[in-house]
Amino acid sequence: MDPALRDFTDLVSAPEHEIDLALGMLTLARVEYPDLVAEHHVKALDELAARSGTAGAYDPLRALHRLREFLFDEEGFRGNADDYYDPANSCLNQVLERKLGIPITLSVLMMEVGRRVGLRVHGVGLPGHFVVSADVGTESVLLDPFDGGTVLTQETAADVVSRAVGRRVTLTAEHFAPLGKRQILARMLANLKSAYVRREEWAKSLAIVDRLLVLDGPASAFVRDRGSLLIKLGDLLRGAAAWERYLRAHPQAPDADKVKRDLRRVRQRIASLN
Repeated sequence: MDPALRDFTDLVSAPEHEIDLALGMLTLARVEYPDLVAEHHVKALDELAARSGTAGAYDPLRALHRLREFLFDEEGFRGNADDYYDPANSCLNQVLERKLGIPITLSVLMMEVGRRVGLRVHGVGLPGHFVVSADVGTESVLLDPFDGGTVLTQETAADVVSRAVGRRVTLTAEHFAPLGKRQILARMLANLKSAYVRREEWAKSLAIVDRLLVLDGPASAFVRDRGSLLIKLGDLLRGAAAWERYLRAHPQAPDADKVKRDLRRVRQRIASLN
């Protein structure tokens, strides 16, 4: 097994409360940056927390707004709207170095720096957009790190989501529920997969799908995607085998007939090579 994949597998095999989210994000970034040394970037998070001036603050609301001001006004972290699908935006090491990111990586930045100064900041996976929710006493404050940490209401959050997905969406309480660390890593992987497929970087797409399978299990629908990527990489035998496993596990899947047709064509190609 690839060492980076093994490290990711080991990390997410721990109980949820023991998973180090920052390390998880940095382990994912090794698909793009194989020589990445996670400890260097964990230290950068520690240093941000130390410089923020929020550690030990008595008033959590004041500490939250100080953290927002520090990260987005003083340090200059911001959303990369100009090149949103650049894989670097999805890699926490590059977010720390370039101070550019997408909603989920900027949210994790705020969560991890916040955790280090004693704030409880949670990830919230709205449709098409990722934000954070911070515990302030018995209340929660919703913020959009992609927009400089702007405070959101449920109504303004719905406006943000509608712009992101291109249609009006009715948000329910379930949409605002905090996500677990594995869920956040899975959403991060989905973003990276989309970025690599868009660039037709099939080997990196395959590496991301392998990590999604670690989280989702061997019967996951991602087996189908693994087969498709193997075939794009010219590995017809292993690709066909993955599609066969997918059809056995999901015989009634909406795309089962299409996969069967594609599988027949691949088998014909394999036969023609023999």
